[in-house]
Amino acid sequence: MKLRPRRDRPRVLIMVENLSLARDRRLGKQVRTLVGAEFDVTVVCRSDPGNRAVAEVHVIEYRAPRDAASKLGFVREYGYSWLMAALAFVRVVARPGFDVLQLCGPPDIYFPFALLARALGKPTVYDQRDPSPELYAARYGDHAGWVPRILRVLEAASYRSAHHVVTVNGTLENLARTRGGVPADRVTVVRNGPVLAAASGRPTRPELRNGRAHLCCWIGAMGPQDRLDLGVRAVHHLVHVQGRTDCQFAFVGDGEAQDGAMRLTRELRVEDWVSFPGFLPTDAVFTYLATADVGIDPALDDMVSPVKAFEYMAFGLPIVAFDLREVRALADEAARYAPPGEVEHFAGLISDLLDDPAARRQLGRIGRRRVEESLAWEHQELLYVGVFDQLLGRCAERGVRRRTGTGAVPARGRRSGASAG
Repeated sequence: MKLRPRRDRPRVLIMVENLSLARDRRLGKQVRTLVGAEFDVTVVCRSDPGNRAVAEVHVIEYRAPRDAASKLGFVREYGYSWLMAALAFVRVVARPGFDVLQLCGPPDIYFPFALLARALGKPTVYDQRDPSPELYAARYGDHAGWVPRILRVLEAASYRSAHHVVTVNGTLENLARTRGGVPADRVTVVRNGPVLAAASGRPTRPELRNGRAHLCCWIGAMGPQDRLDLGVRAVHHLVHVQGRTDCQFAFVGDGEAQDGAMRLTRELRVEDWVSFPGFLPTDAVFTYLATADVGIDPALDDMVSPVKAFEYMAFGLPIVAFDLREVRALADEAARYAPPGEVEHFAGLISDLLDDPAARRQLGRIGRRRVEESLAWEHQELLYVGVFDQLLGRCAERGVRRRTGTGAVPARGRRSGASAG
C-alpha cells in the first residue's frame, strides 16, 4: 500500500547505505519514534522483504550491492549505492518533498545530498554511528594510507554540510567537536539503547544450549572489526586447554566475517561447541539472550559503543569484554574486562562467571538497572526528536502525549540519559 504523506506533518527523508531498514535496529527505533512524534518518514535503503514491516513509513529501496571484499569493491559498492540514492533523492524532491534530511554514516558518501538540501533551504541531520577512518583501520590495519586520508576528507565534508550531528557516545561527540570542528550546541548524543518494553518477559528455550549446562551468546553484524576470531579462540582455550565442555556458544548474525569464523571453528576443532544460526528476526535474537548465561564481545575498537552490550544488559546478562574506553563507559560494573587482545584472560573470565551464578546475577542486575535508569531507548528518543523539533522550530511542549512504537515520549522536562554510560 502506498502511503500518502499528510500535509500537516513535517516530512523527514532518511538515507542509509550499508543496511536495510529491516536490519538496522537503530534506524528502526528512530523511524518509529519519528512516526509517533507526528512526522511523515521516507527511508532510502537497500531492499529487504522485512522493510515493509515497519508501519507508516514510506520505503524507497534498491537492489542491494554485493558487499565489498576489496578496495576496488568498495568503490563499486558505494558508487552504485550513491547513484541509486541520487535517483531516489530526486524522486522525493519532486514529490512529496521533505523538510529535514537525515544521513546515516558510515560510509560518508551522501554529503552532496546535504549540500543540495541546504540549497533548497532544508536542514540536515548527520547520524554518525562509527568514524569511517577508524573503522577502516580496524578492518584492514591501514592507518596512514591513501584510503584513510580520503575517508577523513569525506567525514569532514559530512560534518560541515550538516546542520546538526547526532552521535552514539561521548567519544564520537568529542570527535565531532575537535576533528570535525562542530560547535557543542550542534552535537547531540543519542545512545543506542534497546527498547526496554521489547526486552522484557521473553521466554527461554533450553534446547538452544544443545544439551549443555550453559549458553554464551554473541550477537550482531559480523565484520572483520568485530574480531569473531578472538571469540572462537576463547572457545578453543576453554574446551581444549581448560577442558571445559559444559557450555554452548552461539554467534548470532551474519556478515562477511562469518565464513572465516566458521572455518576457524573447524580448524580449532570446536565446531561441536559453537553454532552460527545466521541472521534472525529480533524476537528470535531476544530468545537467545533470554536463554543465555553470559554475553561476550571480543572486539578491540575503543571508540565503539557496541549495541550488543546494551542488549545484553537489558536481558540481565553479565558481559565479558576487552577493557576498552567506550565499552567500560557503557557497561561499567556490569562486565568483567580482560586486557585487550589477551584471549586466555578473556576465556578465564567466561569460565569464572559460568562457575559463579551469584556473580552472574549481580552483574546482570547492575546492567539491567543501567538500562532502566538511563540507557534504554525510552530515555534516548526524546533527545532524538528534540533535534528535529529544534531544526524545524516546532514547540516540543505541544500538550499532546506523543505515542511511538517504542513507548511514550513525554513532554520535554523529563530527565534524559544524555550523560549516562
